[in-house]
Amino acid sequence: MLFDIVHTSGTTIYFVFVILFWWMSRVPRTNPGAGWWACAILGAALSRLLLLALDGIADPRTVALVYAVFTALEKVFLVLGIIRFLKLDIRDRWVLWPAGLLAAWTGAAWLAAVSLPAYSIGLAAFNTAALAFMAACCLARRREAPGRFIRVTAIASSALALHWTTFPLAFFHPRWQTIGFAVGTGLVLVQYLSLLANVLLQFQQRLLDAEERALELAYYDPLTGLNNKNYLSKLFEQALLLATRPHHFVAVFYIDLDNFKPINDSAGHRTGDEVLKEVARRLKGGMRSTDISARIGGDEFIVVATQLEQESQIDRIARKLLDRLTAEIQVDGVAYSLGASIGVSLYPAHGNTLPALIEAADEAMYQVKYNGKNGYAIHGRDGPRTAEADAGNAEAKAGAA
Repeated sequence: MLFDIVHTSGTTIYFVFVILFWWMSRVPRTNPGAGWWACAILGAALSRLLLLALDGIADPRTVALVYAVFTALEKVFLVLGIIRFLKLDIRDRWVLWPAGLLAAWTGAAWLAAVSLPAYSIGLAAFNTAALAFMAACCLARRREAPGRFIRVTAIASSALALHWTTFPLAFFHPRWQTIGFAVGTGLVLVQYLSLLANVLLQFQQRLLDAEERALELAYYDPLTGLNNKNYLSKLFEQALLLATRPHHFVAVFYIDLDNFKPINDSAGHRTGDEVLKEVARRLKGGMRSTDISARIGGDEFIVVATQLEQESQIDRIARKLLDRLTAEIQVDGVAYSLGASIGVSLYPAHGNTLPALIEAADEAMYQVKYNGKNGYAIHGRDGPRTAEADAGNAEAKAGAA
């Protein structure tokens, strides 16, 4: 009675695991180990089912043969699954050759009418070796697999390997046959539960990675790595908190690159992308840690300078931006020259929201475009300041000196 209960409950639970592993293996980009483990637990379920169905009906040696075949298949699929799950550099033939030797031994022992205790030694040796190998693989890669469940798999596999060494005792102590199967069923459940948990942890890691990538796409420009307009709005709110300090204000620099379109059209989009990446590096490298750099369009950028105390700082920042953006950019050994039209707006003088400040800076930028490009203008001031004008003033001062 207890024998029937152990095998009936074990078979039912095994088939539940078959469904779970098969379902997970159907999820796109799932680790292939799940599919192999579905086959493995199916072999274990069929071995128990056939053992229960043939008990007392078929010849004991035939029952042992059927049980050995499906149990060995389970171990083969189990080991092949762990090799793929852990991405081990082990060829399948190192698993299939021992399985072939077991098949040859089992067939020869069945044909030669070898006694069941002796017959079981080959099966016990193969299963012990397979489970010990699986435990060793899990322990070797325990630091690389997600979570701690791979250690549980190693412990359960080690316990099952030891358990299989006692398998021949079932033929000398009939009571051990039921007890042994009950213990084995419990250990197998722990083993497959841990494997299931390992697959689920990989699912969880995939979801976390996908969420992280989604956030990057939502908040960062994929080409340059700068913040995008969505994230700029969030960061600007933090910048305003800093601007509430006495005598502090915030400046928005709207940058539109000059001469970029001819480079992009003549040298190709790949070269254009490299130019934009270099522009982004120069913006990030030239700003303070409290400032914000963002790409909001094809060749349009925004820099938000925070914690400013004097308006003279605006001119210094604008000239610094012009110097960095007008310096030659080398791509594949070819030098390219850009210019930059920069419009500037101030918080709170020109607006209390980011859209209002961007609009004011955009208007100032178009003043620069209208007056010959390659310069900067502050919203509301008389006329833009150009790089050429600054250079002329510097030469005039030097000549006067």
